[in-house]
Amino acid sequence: MDFRPTDEQRELQEAARKFARAELPELARDMEEKDYPVPRAMVRKYGEMGFLGVNLPTEYGGLGLGHLEALLVLEEFAQISNAVAFPVFEALVGPVRTIERFGSPEMKARILPEVIAGEKVVAVSMSEPDAGTALTDLRTRAVEDGDHYVVNGYKRWTSGGGHSDYYVTYCRYNDEPGAKGIGAILLDRDASGMQFGKREQLMGFRGIETADYAIEDVRVPKANVIVGAGGFGKLMSAFGLERCGNATQSLGVAAAALEQATQYVQERHAFGKPIVEFQAVQIKLAEMAMKVEAARLLIHRAAANAAHQPDGLPTVYESSVAKCYANEIVREVTSMGVQVMGGYGYHKDYGMEQRLRDGFAWGIAGGTTDVQKTNIAAAMIGRRFDQRR
Repeated sequence: MDFRPTDEQRELQEAARKFARAELPELARDMEEKDYPVPRAMVRKYGEMGFLGVNLPTEYGGLGLGHLEALLVLEEFAQISNAVAFPVFEALVGPVRTIERFGSPEMKARILPEVIAGEKVVAVSMSEPDAGTALTDLRTRAVEDGDHYVVNGYKRWTSGGGHSDYYVTYCRYNDEPGAKGIGAILLDRDASGMQFGKREQLMGFRGIETADYAIEDVRVPKANVIVGAGGFGKLMSAFGLERCGNATQSLGVAAAALEQATQYVQERHAFGKPIVEFQAVQIKLAEMAMKVEAARLLIHRAAANAAHQPDGLPTVYESSVAKCYANEIVREVTSMGVQVMGGYGYHKDYGMEQRLRDGFAWGIAGGTTDVQKTNIAAAMIGRRFDQRR
């Protein structure tokens, strides 16, 4: 095993780092203060730089590289903030990948070039008031009507709700119980019957719009079907990559906290010397570094090994281990960062407390840490556990 990045990976990572650190810190601070998403002009700039198509096919304008390369780029953006990284997350590891993997050739030819160019943004809508972790309880329904489907339902906790142009919407096509009737359909924000609720006020995630929306008699052509009834398993198979992206968002926050804390303890003086000279501070830095490095290795293992899987996607086991670990350590690392920086760590002007708030969310979003642990156990035992019995 060679843990060194290739020259191409190193160049891509450096390009992402240079862009993110030159263009995004001031924007990220303003987005945190005023709570608005990445401006479309900047999203288009992401597209011009190639950052929205790293692992998407060249035929649609992407770079055609691997998942590891995509995660290297995502981490650099996430080190600035999760909010400025969110369009990259959605394009490279989120709902756009569902369209790329399962959408019709016509749908891919229509949507992917727009996303890769930064012209359009895609969100995913899974959760409902009574269907979160128990996702197969969802009630949103798509009913066939000639050459269209009529969709009705209510979606909760949609990141990008009201802001994104398209929504990969999990729905039920028939009355088959559990997962058997579930698939996904693409909804347009501007379609008649799409009614978005108020912007949710969350502990963190400022700059990532989150809103509910009601779907009332929304008519969509059959061409908008991404996955039909009985395709829930297919949708979940693609979720391994999203777990790695979720983990990388956590990693980026933790890595930035480590970097800031390392710089701070060399500049801050107490008792006549830099506080890095104190053993207690050294131990905290080492603990932070160990957690960050371990999380990165677990994520990269899952992404690299995906190339050896029949479907080219990370396994449930490796992606769940990576997500769960990264979700847990980001809370620990940012907490230690606040403690190391003292009053400055707790002050809104210095960014560390924001990392603590943002980092906490990833262990809830995309499947809680407890759910990841049940995934891990199921993979170890070789069977799923029925939580309903």
